[in-house]
Order: sequence, then structure tokens, then C-alpha cells
Amino acid sequence: MSHLTHISGPDGVAPGNGYSHVVSGEGRFIAVSGQVALDEDGKLVGEGDAAAQAAQVFENLRRCLAAAGATFADVVKLTFYVADIAILPAVRVARDAHIDTERPPASTAFQVAALFRPDLLLEVEAFAVIPPRE
Repeated sequence: MSHLTHISGPDGVAPGNGYSHVVSGEGRFIAVSGQVALDEDGKLVGEGDAAAQAAQVFENLRRCLAAAGATFADVVKLTFYVADIAILPAVRVARDAHIDTERPPASTAFQVAALFRPDLLLEVEAFAVIPPRE
């Protein structure tokens, strides 16, 4: 049984499409800084290719979560920063390859004027809760 509770449509709120409005849980809180499409050597993956960049971003998130003892099953919130909102479908494909789409995390997406490098198309941060240590 999951240590997280997902609420997709609280009373009086339209259900989310691909996200939960509320995710709660008990345990240890983990914050993962925004990840971009740089590989382990700091080289850009997928110049101009939203799908390739999103795949690298989610691989980086996976590695960061693992370093803290977490998985995508523990993620309670994802925040997406995109240079162009039109790339969200490609980002969702990468996201859906990693999350439980039946119990998705809470989510927020922003189109931003720029990221810290002009060749980056997106940045994604994650918050997770893992079960308390026994």
C-alpha cells in the first residue's frame, strides 16, 4: 500500500487532467532542484529537440531521487518550466514513462521568458515524500 494519498478532484474542484490536485503523505520530505537536459558531463542532450531534452530531464530526476532513496512513486509534486508551452505534449510523454498515470503527482506548468541557457527548452523540479525510517 502506498504511503501517499492522491486526490484528483476535491469537492467543488474540477478533476485534474493528468495530475492530482492534492497529494499528501507521511515521511521524509525530499526536494529536487530543477533539472535540465545536461548529461553527467554537463553536455546538452537534444539540442532543439523537446522530446530528447524531456527524456534527459526525467533521467536526471530519476537519478536525483535515487540518491535520496526515492523513486517516482514517491513524488508528490512536479513543477515544469518551459520556454514554449507548445512542448508540453512531448514533456508529458517523458513524464508518463516515469510516473503512475493512475495516481499522478500534483503538477504546475509555467511558460517562462527564458531559462538560464538559451538552448534549454525545459526545467523540472520535484518534491517527494518517502516513508519514515523504522
